[in-house]
Amino acid sequence: MDTPRVLDLLEAGDWKAAHEIVQKESSTLAAWLHGIVHTLEGDLDNARYWYEKARREFPGPDAVKQEIAAAHKSAATDAAPARRPKA
Repeated sequence: MDTPRVLDLLEAGDWKAAHEIVQKESSTLAAWLHGIVHTLEGDLDNARYWYEKARREFPGPDAVKQEIAAAHKSAATDAAPARRPKA
């Protein structure tokens, strides 16, 4: 999944284009992003479903910007190379 692209689309409010990407994925991150998509769309029942699939508490529509920011942070952490402990 092109996570940076999805996040850019979500930040721009283009939930339709983001949905085209996330609906093809099955990861926990994709489920969370799918929940954000449906929050932006206003389909809160569907958003709750995807948050549950992502094992996350649904924060409601007022937190959508914070959720996008948190997804950015999570994706950046996941993409960071693992550090090897010093010998």
